[in-house]
Amino acid sequence: MKKLARRLVGDRSGNFGIMTALLAVPVLGAAGMAVDFAHALSLRTQLYAAADAAAVGAISEKSPAVAKAMTMQGDGTITVGSEDAQKMFVGQMAGETSELPIDLEINVTKTGSVIESRVAFSAVMPTTFMQLLGRQNVTIGGTATAQYQTPSYMDFYMLLDNTPSMGVAATPDDIERMKHATRFGNAKGKDAKCAFACHIVSENGVEDKTSYYNVALNNNIPIRIDVVAQATKALMQTAEQTQTVKGQFRMAAYTFGKTAQDAQLFKVAELDENLSTVGDATKNIKLMSIPFQNYNQDQQTSFDDALTKIEKEIKEIPGQGTSSADRQKIVFFVSDGVGDHAKPTGCTSPKGRVNSTRCIEPIDTKFCEYLKKKNIKIAVLYTTYLPLEDNGFWKDWVKPFDGSIATRMQECASPGYFFQVSLTQGISEAMDTLFHKIVSTPRLTR
Repeated sequence: MKKLARRLVGDRSGNFGIMTALLAVPVLGAAGMAVDFAHALSLRTQLYAAADAAAVGAISEKSPAVAKAMTMQGDGTITVGSEDAQKMFVGQMAGETSELPIDLEINVTKTGSVIESRVAFSAVMPTTFMQLLGRQNVTIGGTATAQYQTPSYMDFYMLLDNTPSMGVAATPDDIERMKHATRFGNAKGKDAKCAFACHIVSENGVEDKTSYYNVALNNNIPIRIDVVAQATKALMQTAEQTQTVKGQFRMAAYTFGKTAQDAQLFKVAELDENLSTVGDATKNIKLMSIPFQNYNQDQQTSFDDALTKIEKEIKEIPGQGTSSADRQKIVFFVSDGVGDHAKPTGCTSPKGRVNSTRCIEPIDTKFCEYLKKKNIKIAVLYTTYLPLEDNGFWKDWVKPFDGSIATRMQECASPGYFFQVSLTQGISEAMDTLFHKIVSTPRLTR
C-alpha cells in the first residue's frame, strides 16, 4: 500500500493538462488586459485630441472668450469661454467616443494679462477580456490647458514742447544755414546770425512777415518743432501697423500752447483710436507764437504747468493694460529739457535765477513724480538742447547746468522709457524707437 501511494505521488504523466487548465484563465486574462489597455489608450488619445482642440479653440484670437476678456477691468471667470469649449469638445466626438459616458470640467479664466482654458475629461470604458479577471470597466481621463497673452492696451498723451526754443533750426547744418540767412539782422533790431526762428504774431493776430520764423520758411530751413510734428504724424502710422487688435492703442496730442498769451495746453487731437485722424491733426502742431521780441521776459516754457495740466486731460483711472477697460496711461513727452518761466520760489538751479521771479532750469522732476505716483507712465524723448557757444543766453544761463539737463529728463521718465536723440539723429526714428521700447516692455500685473 505504501508503495502504491509513493507511485501515485511520483507519477507526472497527467500534470501538463492540469497545469494548462489552471493557467489558461490568467494567461487569457493577461492577453485580454493588453488588448483592453491598448483600446483604452487609443480612446484616451482621441479624447485628449478633442480636449486640446477645445482648450486652444476656446481662447483663440477671434474667440468670444478673448473678446470678453479684453473688456474686463479685473480678473475672473469667462463663462462664454467654458460654454464655447464644451461645444467644441462635444462636436469632435464620433464613433465609439460619442457613446462613452464622459464627465467634463471646463474653466476659462483671466488673470492679469493671461487667459487660461482648462479642459479636464473622465470617461468609463467597458472592458472585454479583463472581465475574466473581474474588471468590468476602465476609467480614462486627462487635462488639457492653453494660455493666451492679451495685448497691452495703451493710451498715449503726446505732450510736445513747442515753446520758442523749439524754433531752433533742426540740425547743425540747418543752424549754419539759419545763421547765414540772418547774418545781417534786420531793420527791426533782430539779432544777427540767429539760429532761432522766432514766430511773432501780434496780440491782434497780425503776423510779422519779417520774423525769423518766416525767414526759415522762405529758405526751406526746417526747425525742430516742424520735425517733431512730422515725426508725430509718422508715429501714428507706426502705431497702427504695430497694434495686434483694433483699438489697442489710442493717441491724443497736445502742445504747450498756441500763443504765449494763452499759457494753456493746446489740444491738437482728442484721445482717439482712429490713429489716422490723429495723424491728420498734426498739421496743427506749430511753434508757439509771441506778440513781440522778449515778451514776458521770454518766460514761455513751464514744464511744471504743462505736466500739471496734462494730468487733468487723463479722465480714466490708469490701469495695467490688460484690457480695453484697464488701459495703461502714458504721457509721451518730447522736449529739449530747459524750462524758462516765472517761479518765485523753488527754482532748482540757483545759477538760472535771472531776477526775483524768472527761473531758467532743467526740468523739476517732482512734477513728474506726481504723475508716476498716480500710475501714469512717462516716456521722455529728449531732443538734446543745442550748445550754442556764440549765443549769450546759452553761455550765461544754460551752460552752467548743461550737464544735468539729460540726467533730469531721464529721472522724469518711467524706468526704461527714456531716449535721447542727438543733434545728428532723426527725431522720427528716435520717436519710433522709444515707442517700440514702450510697447515691448513686459507688463507688470497685479
